Amino acid sequence: MKLYRKIINSMLIIGVLSTSCTDELDQSPITEKDASNFFSTEVEIESAIMGVYASLQAGGLYGLDLIAAGEVSSDITFEEVPTNDDGRFGQLDNFTTFPGNSVVANIWQHSYVTIQRANLVLNRIDDISFNDSDVKNHRIGETRFVRALMYFNLVRLYGDVPLVTRETIDPTSYFGQGRTAKSEVYTQIESDLTSAISLLPDVNGAGRPGKGTAQALLGKVYLTLGQYGNAATELQKVVDSGNYSLVADVNSIFGIANENNSEVLFAVEFKEELNGNSEGSNAFSQFSPAGATANAKGHNIPTMDFYESYNASDLRKSAYFKETGTGVPYTNKWSVNSGNSNDGGSDFIVIRYSDVVLMLAEALNETDATGAIDLLNSIRNRAGLSNTTAVSKSEIREAIASERKFELINEGQRWFDLVRANMAISIMNAYFASIGMNITIGEDNLLLPVPQSQIDADPALKQNPGY
Repeated sequence: MKLYRKIINSMLIIGVLSTSCTDELDQSPITEKDASNFFSTEVEIESAIMGVYASLQAGGLYGLDLIAAGEVSSDITFEEVPTNDDGRFGQLDNFTTFPGNSVVANIWQHSYVTIQRANLVLNRIDDISFNDSDVKNHRIGETRFVRALMYFNLVRLYGDVPLVTRETIDPTSYFGQGRTAKSEVYTQIESDLTSAISLLPDVNGAGRPGKGTAQALLGKVYLTLGQYGNAATELQKVVDSGNYSLVADVNSIFGIANENNSEVLFAVEFKEELNGNSEGSNAFSQFSPAGATANAKGHNIPTMDFYESYNASDLRKSAYFKETGTGVPYTNKWSVNSGNSNDGGSDFIVIRYSDVVLMLAEALNETDATGAIDLLNSIRNRAGLSNTTAVSKSEIREAIASERKFELINEGQRWFDLVRANMAISIMNAYFASIGMNITIGEDNLLLPVPQSQIDADPALKQNPGY
């Protein structure tokens, strides 16, 4: 059963109290009384937690925009028609993004709506009696995990961001706060994930994180911060748990029939033909080139050079991609609903075991520990490839980075990988030169602008340099 099928109408009030909202910031919290009176029982707080999960489906998050923002600025995907949809993804692709871009605004807004919903739960759940104390602890852990995930995305995309950990009753109370230093935001992320690890069950459920999910995300946080020893410790725990494994056949990782398999640590769930087609995903049509399907938009399409760089023996090429009649590649990691191309039922996998394996390999290599090559080869061998020929630390580092491209394409990872490894500027400038585009990027291009609507509402939110 899908996790988000029944979200009571009362959850609509939570989003409008977010400190991040655009038009909502100018409104009085007219629903304050309803919110304060409603979430006071186990049943009601469970509905609030469902609302936290439901918000992850939003178009600014794992419904579309966040996925593309983690990849389209990189060297392996591009915009088929940069001006499509008012150029909102084309600007990211060509590094011409301006503060009024709707992708920039949507990710910010929908992230903070989710954070507000999480804060509501966390600020109230301690006072609510549950029939089973373990379930209560699990719910606290789940909510802390989601809040940490939202802040991790925000801090990687925007840098310093407002840190809000209390339920917001009056949005104007946060005016003038400005942006919190990213170091402090990372401290909160680590705190939330450490707490989640102590509270979550050993194994994740469908659409819900488990202990290993939080450990994997904390490992990625440490990897991003360059704390390779800490990253290796957390990621090794996931591997040693034995709760996850690589799916043997790369053709069986994705697709509706294969959801919640042994490789999935956390996925945002979607369901087609439900609630007036409101629970499905339009990622398939949005990420398909013209002519591939109805309503195709050509966003975030794999470049032909990247597609053709797959080894002839690599089983992932046919498993992870489709081709149009004219040979244009596009992702096969989503399934399309034949009745409505904008209402697909494919879940989006946020954390996958192959990502954990490659992150652990990276962390071990950076700490000069053994085991990195074996982990890397486990991914290669599953794909039908022979063992890596990399030997030195730098060669192994490069081989892991390359393998992540081929394994995680169209999963919103590549841009974050480039920035984390301090390769974004050199890789992207070389890429643009190779395709004859007169584009050069620098440090100011590594972050998105703060949405102009937020600065207009609260001038204390200063803009990122270069915008």
